[in-house]
Amino acid sequence: MAHKILVVDDEKSHCLMLQAVLGEDGYIVKYANNGKDGVNLVSKEGFDLVLMDIRMTQMGGVEALKRIMEIDESIPVIMMTAYASVNTAVESLKTGAYDYLSKPLDTEELKIIIKKAIDHRNLKNENSFLKKRVDEKYSFSNIIGESKPMQDLFEKVTLAAPTDATILLTGKSGTGKELIANAIHEKSDRKENPFVKVNCSALPETLLESELFGHVKGAFTGAVKAKKGLFATADKGTIFLDEISEISLNVQVKLLRVLQEQEIQPVGSTLTEKIDLRIIAASNRDLEKYVEEKKFREDLYYRLNVLRIEIPELKERGEDIILLAEFFLKKYAKKNSRNIKGFTDSVSKVLLNYHWPGNVRELENFVERTVILSSDEYIKEKDLPSWLLSENDNKTDSLQTHSSAEGKTLKEMEKQLILDTLESADNNRTRTAEILGISRRKLQIKLKEYGVN
Repeated sequence: MAHKILVVDDEKSHCLMLQAVLGEDGYIVKYANNGKDGVNLVSKEGFDLVLMDIRMTQMGGVEALKRIMEIDESIPVIMMTAYASVNTAVESLKTGAYDYLSKPLDTEELKIIIKKAIDHRNLKNENSFLKKRVDEKYSFSNIIGESKPMQDLFEKVTLAAPTDATILLTGKSGTGKELIANAIHEKSDRKENPFVKVNCSALPETLLESELFGHVKGAFTGAVKAKKGLFATADKGTIFLDEISEISLNVQVKLLRVLQEQEIQPVGSTLTEKIDLRIIAASNRDLEKYVEEKKFREDLYYRLNVLRIEIPELKERGEDIILLAEFFLKKYAKKNSRNIKGFTDSVSKVLLNYHWPGNVRELENFVERTVILSSDEYIKEKDLPSWLLSENDNKTDSLQTHSSAEGKTLKEMEKQLILDTLESADNNRTRTAEILGISRRKLQIKLKEYGVN
């Protein structure tokens, strides 16, 4: 396709000359006889390059250059003048001009510069396009993944985000449910409004109810003044209710009303308030089982489960492991001022062989720890914890250990799993709890049962 060039010069004869000379090389050339008309043409049509005189009666070249840069800064503009001056050259280049030529023009030199300028613009545009395609394919609102499970997830999020449908995110602990919820909000029409996050398992029932719905002055002991709840804070936006399975049946009743009526009733108040918000809930528990056990209201479950999105475990998206590890490596190397370039091949194999029960969160924590403790340019096997190397070297033994579970009761198998995980984590109880997807307090209770202090 022929490239379009705009010549802006108050000497009509010079415009016609350039139109003829450049037309011979296949360029489509238009011209304007003053800066104002030149700017108007650029605003109405697309040009691949502009040749512009500096001295003109209606709007000088430097002013016109500024206006053109505001319209499209990617257009290369070559300035021309019969009154060569260092000051005007510097001013033009600072404003954004691609180059600066003196009249009379050397047409052969001009053609070389034009070709170079257009090639440079095409390459820049192509790089921008490719970067955008890469970002779309491999990154999604800070969520990294090139595997098919993640691409399928991105597609679901893209389709769901523009709607106001209530969404239930399910998946194991550490898979990134909060990131997905945030991505849905950022791609929705509510993105300019609040995105409020609530960890339902972190608050006791009485405090959770007050936090969500707010309360009036004197509603309970200590309520010395009225407080706005998180639902009201999220008005016109999105609220993310993480670990929704942990809320009490009493709070579930009130949440059901929010979903059905889009209204809230602050604690201690007899009045209701209308709100407009989207609810995204998440759980790493089996809510259907909770419904069967009468721990979760069936009607609330179906209200939340309008659109269900399952977040894949890291072991289901193995090809993303190295991609994620390298991303976290760059992040924490920069944060900790470490000059670490990457992982050795042997370390990459270890990372790929490990099953990552704690999912992306476990991988991120592992990389951060490794970066802090490493002193070389590359992460080597000597930088890895012994339990990880041992697990990598003894996969066969691990399989035999699991097969030995035959004939054992469920309680005995649970005990074996917990104790084996504790040993593989070098007796680090916090990390063991993260891997198992349980609270540290629950782990402590289990270990006490087993006589482990």
